[in-house]
Amino acid sequence: MAMAVPASIPSPGWSGFSIGPLTIHAYALCILLGIVAALWLTSRRWKARGGPDEFIWDAAIWAIPFGIIGGRLYHVFSSPDAYFGPNGDLALIPQIWRGGLGIWGAVAFGLLGAWIACRRAGIKLPAFMDAAAPGLLLAQAIGRWGNWFNQELFGAPTTLPWGLQIDADSPNFPADAAPGTLFHPTFLYESLWNLAGVALLLLLDKRFKFRRGMLFWLYVAFYTLGRVWIEMLRIDDAEMITILGITQRLNVWTSVLLLVVAVAIFIVLARQPRTAETDSVYLPGRAPVEEPTEEAKDAEGAEPAAETAEPGQPAPAADDDAAPSQGEAVPSPAAPSQGEAASSVAAPSPRDAGSSPAAGEKGSEAPAAGSGVDTEEPATDVPADPLRAEEAEKNRSQD
Repeated sequence: MAMAVPASIPSPGWSGFSIGPLTIHAYALCILLGIVAALWLTSRRWKARGGPDEFIWDAAIWAIPFGIIGGRLYHVFSSPDAYFGPNGDLALIPQIWRGGLGIWGAVAFGLLGAWIACRRAGIKLPAFMDAAAPGLLLAQAIGRWGNWFNQELFGAPTTLPWGLQIDADSPNFPADAAPGTLFHPTFLYESLWNLAGVALLLLLDKRFKFRRGMLFWLYVAFYTLGRVWIEMLRIDDAEMITILGITQRLNVWTSVLLLVVAVAIFIVLARQPRTAETDSVYLPGRAPVEEPTEEAKDAEGAEPAAETAEPGQPAPAADDDAAPSQGEAVPSPAAPSQGEAASSVAAPSPRDAGSSPAAGEKGSEAPAAGSGVDTEEPATDVPADPLRAEEAEKNRSQD
C-alpha cells in the first residue's frame, strides 16, 4: 500500500551553474533580475513625472553598489554568529552569493548613493524616492526567490498543502526536524505580499499623485506591516531583542519601529500645502532652461520688421522748438509770394503784443503746431524791450 504524500512546494535541485571556472549562482541572478525590473519600472515613472531621462542611470551607478554593500553589512551585524561567533568565519562576509542581504541596510545605503547622484544633478531626493518606491518593492518580490534556490530563510514546520520541502542534507535543515518535514515558504509569502504592494502603490499614486516622498513612506509602511508577521514565522538564527518583556527577532522590532515612523512622516507630509514648486523634481534654481524652438526663433526675427512704420503713415513731426546745434546753419525763411501776404502773416510773439497796433489788426492767429500748414516768420526778429512793451500798453489803455 503506497503512502500518501502531502501536497507541497519542492525545492529546486540546483542553485547555479558553471561556465568554465566561473560559477553563476541562482541567488545572484534573482537579485540582478530584480534590479533590472526596478530600473525599468522606475524609468517609466520618472519620465512620466517630468524627470530627465539620463538621470536614472546616473542614480543607478551610485545607488546599486551602495545598496548591495549596505544590505550585506546589515545582514552581517544583525546575524553576527556566523561571522564573529565561536565557529564564525570572517571570510564569509564578502560571499554574498551564499545569501544574506538585509533590506534595511540596502535601502539606507541605497538612499545615500541616490542622494549623491541627486545633488550632482540638481534633483530632489524625495521626488526620486517616490518614482522608485514601486520598483524597490518589485525588486524585493523577485529577489526573494533567491532564498528558494538556496533553501534558506523558511518558516516553522507546517502541514499546509503549500508547505515547502527542504532537503534533509541541506546545511539549513533544522537538526531537530524529521526528514520530510514541511516548512512555511516565507519567501513566497513575502514575494506575493510585495507584488500586491506594487499594484496597490501604483493604483494609489494614480489616484492621488503623491509627491514630496509620500509614496516612498507609504511603501515603507506597507512593507513593514507584512514583514512583521512574516518575520515572526521564520526559524533561522537571528538576534533576539527583549522590549517591555517581549522577546522577538531584531527584524521584527526594526519593522515595528519603521512602520510607526513611516506612518507619522506620511501624515505630516499629507498636511503640508502642495504647490508647483514642491511638486517639481528639480532643486530650486537647478531646473534646465528650455531652448527656443525654430518656430520661436523665426517669430522673434520677424518682430523688428513688424515694428517699422507701415506704408502711408506720416513720419513723426520734427520738434519746431529744438535749437540748432552749434555750427548748424539756420535756414532763412522764404519770402511770401504775391497774394499770400494778407493770409500768411506770422503771428506776433507775446513780448511784441501791443507794440504795433497795425500788426495786431492785420495779423491773424498762427496755426497750431503740427497742423500741416507752413508758417513763415518775419525776416527780422525785433529784440524784446520791456520799456517799449510797457509804453505800448499805456498807449493802448489811453485809446
